[in-house]
Amino acid sequence: MVNEFSPQSDVDTEVDIDVVVVGAGGGGLTAALAAADAGASVVVLEKLDVPGGNTALSTGSVPGAGTRQQREAGVEDDAERMTTDLLRQSGPHEAEHLTRRLARSSGGLVDWLVDTHGINLKLIMEYKHVGHSVNRLHAPPSRRGQDLVDDLVAACGRAGVEVVTGNPVAGLLVEDGVVRGVRVAGERVQEYTLRTHAVILAANGFAANRTLVGEWAPELVGLEYFGAPGSTGEAIEWGLELGGEMDNRAAYQGYAAVAYPYGNILSWTTVEKGGVLIDSTGSRLGDEIVGYSGFTTEVLAGQGPIWAVFDTRIRDVTSLEDEFRDLVEMGGAKECATTAELAAVTGAPEEAVIRTLENYEAAARGERADEHGRNEFAMAPLEPPYVAARVTPGLFHTQGGLRIDDEGRVLRADGSPIPGLLAVGGVAAGVSGQSGGRGYSSGNGLLTAIGLGQLAGAAAAAAR
Repeated sequence: MVNEFSPQSDVDTEVDIDVVVVGAGGGGLTAALAAADAGASVVVLEKLDVPGGNTALSTGSVPGAGTRQQREAGVEDDAERMTTDLLRQSGPHEAEHLTRRLARSSGGLVDWLVDTHGINLKLIMEYKHVGHSVNRLHAPPSRRGQDLVDDLVAACGRAGVEVVTGNPVAGLLVEDGVVRGVRVAGERVQEYTLRTHAVILAANGFAANRTLVGEWAPELVGLEYFGAPGSTGEAIEWGLELGGEMDNRAAYQGYAAVAYPYGNILSWTTVEKGGVLIDSTGSRLGDEIVGYSGFTTEVLAGQGPIWAVFDTRIRDVTSLEDEFRDLVEMGGAKECATTAELAAVTGAPEEAVIRTLENYEAAARGERADEHGRNEFAMAPLEPPYVAARVTPGLFHTQGGLRIDDEGRVLRADGSPIPGLLAVGGVAAGVSGQSGGRGYSSGNGLLTAIGLGQLAGAAAAAAR
């Protein structure tokens, strides 16, 4: 909701501060850090009781091209290569300028987080990720996004940034078309306003709002949502009310393999290392290497239940990841000594399972072309004992949002900025294109959250 506001209006509380950030996920916390680095006073307002958002539910993987850690590891990478990779995966789209801008700043972003603010990110060298031709994702050693959030909150504290939870922003304060502040109101907080030089919207996308999903991305209605509950889209609506536009609204990050019934993700490492997904007929569903997001629609169309099938070698390698190891310990990855046992666990006909595995293993050995076009097999062919994990497809977050410039300023249809308003992360147009989930490269969500957060925070501080 946008509130026309007069300085003479009666308010419960009026606080002057340079920058207000709406949302305490990775994007908002990074924006606050960047603004504070530039000398601005900053407050972060989070409607939920804890910070984190979708960042906390992710693996915390941040792409960076040309980082110090890459150089030390002998990985040759630069912004041009990263741009080429991301655009190859996404295809043409409405925010290609952001792809180029974020690729240029990504290496410095990771170095700034690690070397200036002590964020514990390590270059992932065990494997490359979906959409990336080199090792460029940097993540917490645990691969838990909550660890990244905890580090960012601690860094904000050291920088003098106040992170206030349980304070939902109910609307923007606008004077003569200029965003001048926010109105905070909720069941457990006395209503107040904050006047500011700039508002950064960092409240994620709209995937938790089924009404907006049906209106803006109806193809996602059939997917169960597994993301953060606060992604309800109101921040995008505020921007639209002020004349903003949406770009790449059809883009999203799905996940083809949410462990059922546990609700946490089955690491896609199991597939990248050589695993496959089969349905109740014992057949594979397609080329799994399109990625965990791009493969979501194939899994949705399959005859359930759906199972990921790999082997104990792949299980043991993937068990280096904490979340996957937890899943194994909970019984979510069942060891099967033979194809007969694998068929019994999955409920698929044994003859079909044998035929599927034989065809796949022949392709992995180079004896025939893969029937679905897969050309990356890693540790395949699979060897018994096998491992089966039941999975279901899910929606994690939307990747389309408000049209912005290279520094996160929200733009009207005519290209002019809405004064005082910036957007990052899921509120902003992302870099995953217009092809649904297939345009998503690993780390795109945090690239537009944390990468744009750094740029928008600096721009907001400069508006003082």
